[in-house]
Amino acid sequence: MSLLSIRDLHAGYGSADVLHGISMDVDAGQVVVVLGANGAGKTTTMRAIAGLIGRRGTVELDGKPLGKRPEQVVGAGISLVPQGRGTLGQLTVMDNLRVGAALRDDKDGVASDIERWTEVFPVLGRRSHQIAGSLSGGEQQMLAVARALMSRPRLLLCDEPSLGLAPIVVQELFDTLSQINKADGTALLIVEQNAELAMDLADTVYLLDVGTIAATGTPAEFRSDDAVRSAYLGY
Repeated sequence: MSLLSIRDLHAGYGSADVLHGISMDVDAGQVVVVLGANGAGKTTTMRAIAGLIGRRGTVELDGKPLGKRPEQVVGAGISLVPQGRGTLGQLTVMDNLRVGAALRDDKDGVASDIERWTEVFPVLGRRSHQIAGSLSGGEQQMLAVARALMSRPRLLLCDEPSLGLAPIVVQELFDTLSQINKADGTALLIVEQNAELAMDLADTVYLLDVGTIAATGTPAEFRSDDAVRSAYLGY
């Protein structure tokens, strides 16, 4: 049984659907990457799973229906790193981390996790009392990931984590995500424009095209498909 199972998912904004009945699965501990052009519905998929917009269809976690409100999704074990950093810019780094643990009541565990993630991302420890909005783009993205991990999710949703970041920062961030996946068994569902880098982590790849799943397979299968390589991988 899949950790996350999505069947016939429809979602959009107002009366217009962006997603037209997509289906996908994420197994426990797996890394799944969703590729697609701008406007394909990648961010809408993440927001629908996270409960930030309405959805129709079946979304299950461990075979049980996933709630449709954000706090239900987080409480069930799914956390989102949203597109565009998603930090609370007027709060300090430390307060952002505490917000990430808002649904937890184990104070010692929260303190331990803050220590852990400020060790994984040392700049957050050095700037723990700095206002989040004053951090660089890369630092804000690290904070967004650390804050999402403070809820101890079983599945981490990452929406365009490389957007606007320098290549060296992107590589460091993806290396860290890979380490978290391997060390903790945290499943990852990643929406990403940097297809090659994302596929280096992936077990399974889905190609989203105008709100529908156009193809699915392994990274090797995608890299060997001439049409996919030309349209989405750039070579």
